[in-house]
Amino acid sequence: MIDHYRNLFDRHQWFEDALCWTVVQPLDEEITVDDLLRRLNGGHEPQQRTMEYPTEEAYTEDQPVLFAFEGEGAWGFLEFSYGYATPDHILVELSKTSRVWMTTWHFNGGCTILYTADGKIRARMGYFIFAEHRIQEGEPNILADFGVMLDSLDPEDYRGKRSAAFALIEASTGMRLESDWLEVEEAPVIILDNWNEE
Repeated sequence: MIDHYRNLFDRHQWFEDALCWTVVQPLDEEITVDDLLRRLNGGHEPQQRTMEYPTEEAYTEDQPVLFAFEGEGAWGFLEFSYGYATPDHILVELSKTSRVWMTTWHFNGGCTILYTADGKIRARMGYFIFAEHRIQEGEPNILADFGVMLDSLDPEDYRGKRSAAFALIEASTGMRLESDWLEVEEAPVIILDNWNEE
């Protein structure tokens, strides 16, 4: 599974600079992607538009730009412009009716993975690519397998560690990010314009 994401990063090297991957597993079948997008946007309808070359144009926006992907019983939301992390208050709200995983990093580092359920953040690991700087919060058993994965990799295998974050989320949710999903033109995107409003 890690190799799948290594190949994805090899093919889309810009991906290693900044992103936020949030996977939501609704507990109620009645919850739609529009409901989830509204919750991701702080309770308001987000902007939706088509971008001719999304992976190039997203950088011109001042707000988070998302792709939405449907999996089996889960939705994946990829913020691919600046690595804006989904704010904690939004993750907590989402997790009242869903299980939520998120990993994020940006130009200045960050590298965080977290799990949210039952209306609270259950586990978080920050700075996960640097063993000596890792900060772990919450229930240690939730991210125990992730820690083992990280420790099995070379300390400077940063691509492998980022790949491990995606692999853990896929193993937990069944939601896989495919490389060809990123090679799109004239694609629909979502712009979150109420992201930081509490």
